[in-house]
Amino acid sequence: MSNSNGKVAVVTGATGGIGFAVCQRLGKDGYTVILNGIDDAAGAEKVAALQNEGITAEYYGFDVTNEEAVNSNINKIGEKYGKIDVVVNNAGGLGGRMRFEEMTTEFYRNVMALNLDSTFFISRAAIPYLKKGENATIINYTSNATWNGGGPGAGVYATSKAGVQAITRAMAKDLAEYGIRVNAVSPGTIDTPFHAQIKATKPEVFASWKDSIMLGRLGEPNEVANVVSFLAGNDSSFLTAETIQIGGGQALGI
Repeated sequence: MSNSNGKVAVVTGATGGIGFAVCQRLGKDGYTVILNGIDDAAGAEKVAALQNEGITAEYYGFDVTNEEAVNSNINKIGEKYGKIDVVVNNAGGLGGRMRFEEMTTEFYRNVMALNLDSTFFISRAAIPYLKKGENATIINYTSNATWNGGGPGAGVYATSKAGVQAITRAMAKDLAEYGIRVNAVSPGTIDTPFHAQIKATKPEVFASWKDSIMLGRLGEPNEVANVVSFLAGNDSSFLTAETIQIGGGQALGI
């Protein structure tokens, strides 16, 4: 299933959970998939797994919060392929929990960098190559925390994801004249290694999460990947500046 449509997708944070599911789906859609991560061993393993499925894939190891590393790697990718068609800003995370009173400036900056700076750095570097792409698009990741302020100690995570929500709309305005669409997905509670610690240490808390989800279960990584695939493709050609909730109705509460 080599690159039948000649399109190139860059997925950050691609070696785990949702990111890898996105790579599998886009690969099956016919994209050449460029995986980014910071665990080079996992990167090699995931690329091999994709290649075994007949997907054309490559791994670039770099830290998405490092401006110079982002610029040099995105330029290498863009120059190699002559364009980029899809950017999926999947990298991000909670970064830990800390309440505002005791929050260090270093912690604040690290979480903002992981979620918001990374989205800005990757997108900015990719824009010249997206301009050469076909139905080019950027897909960002926001969160329910954008609306509800986050759980205990996750206030700066919520703040950073609210920034992603705003930059999604702002970039959509900025890039519309080039035909580049910018949208976001907002995954609810998805059963991934992201939640492994609480699943192991507080299984009753983990089990209770589904009680706040209308559909009565947690999401699966492929259910996020399916929506990313839709946003990347021609079926969403008139969709920009949108955020799609993928949470089984969780955002409304029950």
